[in-house]
Amino acid sequence: MDQTTGGLFISVESSPAMEEPRWLHWARQLETIAQNGLTFARDPYDRMRFEQVREIAREMLGHNLDWPAEKVGPLFEHEKGYATPKVDVRGVVFRDGKILMVREKQDGLWTLPGGWADVGEPLSTSVTREIVEESGFQTRAIKVLAFYDRSRHAHPPSIFHSYKIFVLCEITGGEATPSMETTEVGFFSEDNLPEVSVQRTTEAQIHRMFEYLRHPDTPTDFD
Repeated sequence: MDQTTGGLFISVESSPAMEEPRWLHWARQLETIAQNGLTFARDPYDRMRFEQVREIAREMLGHNLDWPAEKVGPLFEHEKGYATPKVDVRGVVFRDGKILMVREKQDGLWTLPGGWADVGEPLSTSVTREIVEESGFQTRAIKVLAFYDRSRHAHPPSIFHSYKIFVLCEITGGEATPSMETTEVGFFSEDNLPEVSVQRTTEAQIHRMFEYLRHPDTPTDFD
C-alpha cells in the first residue's frame, strides 16, 4: 500500500536542484531531539523541557505551512521511541526493455510501484507485496539497485526524513490489474515515459534504473 502522502509533503516549486527549506530541516531536527529525549529521559523536569522543544518544532511547522495546530499534532502522534528515517520501497520491473509503472489514483500521475515498508517484513517481501498489490504482477526480488536519501533528490520536501530503496524484481506470474490505489498499469520505454508523481519517484531515478538494465553489473547506488 502506497501511503507516501497524506499531509507528509510540502507544496513548493520543484526543480532538479531543489533544496529543503532551512526551517523545515531545523523543525525536523528539533522534533527528533524531542522524541529521542522523551524516549530516554526519566527526570520530570527534563521531560518537560523536551515537551517544550517538541512544541517549538510543531509551532515552526504550523507557522511556515500556515497549518492549524490540530493538523500538525496528529502527524506525529504515532512517532514514539528513538527516531529513525522512514523507508520507502520501489519495485523496478522490466519487460521487453520497458519499465513497469502504475498510475496513482490520488494524483493521477505515474510511479514505480511501492510504498512504506511494513514493520516485521524483510525488504524482499515488502517490495514484492507492493508490486502485486498495485500492479497485479507477482515478482521475485533480485537485487538492490539504489538506496537514496529522499531529501537529496528532486522530490517535494517532506515532514519526515526517509530513505528510498529501489529493488530489481522479475515477473513470475500475474497480469496487469489496477488496485484501490491505482487506476492503470503499464510498461514504458525510456524515451516515452509518462508524467511522473515526483512525490514518489523522479524521472531522473527512472532513467538511472534503465542504466542498470543496460549495465547489470553496475554497483548499488547510494547517497
